[in-house]
Amino acid sequence: MTSSQTQEIHLWFAFPEAIRDEEALSEYRRMMSPEERRRYQRFHFEKHRHQFLVSRGLMRTMLSRYTQIRPEDLRFSKNRHGRPEIDGTDVSSGLRFNLSHTDGLVACAVVWRHDIGVDVEDTQRRVEFSKIADRFFSPREMCELRTMTPERKRLLFFDFWTLKEAYLKARGSGLSLPLDSCSFHRPGDDRISVLFDARMKEEPSRWLFWTLSPTARHRAALAVHWGTARAPTLRMNRVVPLMEEQAFDCPITGSSR
Repeated sequence: MTSSQTQEIHLWFAFPEAIRDEEALSEYRRMMSPEERRRYQRFHFEKHRHQFLVSRGLMRTMLSRYTQIRPEDLRFSKNRHGRPEIDGTDVSSGLRFNLSHTDGLVACAVVWRHDIGVDVEDTQRRVEFSKIADRFFSPREMCELRTMTPERKRLLFFDFWTLKEAYLKARGSGLSLPLDSCSFHRPGDDRISVLFDARMKEEPSRWLFWTLSPTARHRAALAVHWGTARAPTLRMNRVVPLMEEQAFDCPITGSSR
């Protein structure tokens, strides 16, 4: 990354259902590690195999660009909570990334020297969101949900869920921390606020959050531990790995400083 790019967050979107070029798909398979190929083969449904394949193609080609390592030569390890990281101190000491995928969408977030997490969800999937919210959401979040119409309630549920997942992924702790350890609020003026459980010993002002609507059916959230540095620029792109890319724009709401 250049010096200006250290003040940027790059968010790369791929849409698996639109990626069917056999030559490109063959290249994605070729660049996977043996462990990734084993995971690829274990998926029962073709659409999930395809989604996994595109996610690996996106992750490897994008990270290759930043590290100058060939996609097939990138090696990854996981922290004790399962978050993937690039092996090799020469390239990974400052580069941070996170990957998320759901039916119809893959997202890869990349930033320099800041912990980051991204989560995407398909809002059309069947989910008993009221029961999930009762179990995992904070009292403040539940109170906000109860004031919403049924359709708005469903969208707000996915906003809260993706924000929580993105935060936990940025922390690198997975679900080892309870989902109600962070409580989000959407005051209705395009802002996001957060409260942390006192046990977390977190300072809200050191975190930035965004929610996005990449398509009519998808919700996404991004969390980054930015400290006291000036607010970053968020750059989004739509990409078909190895084939094409273009700037991407979608509705976005973010926390303010």
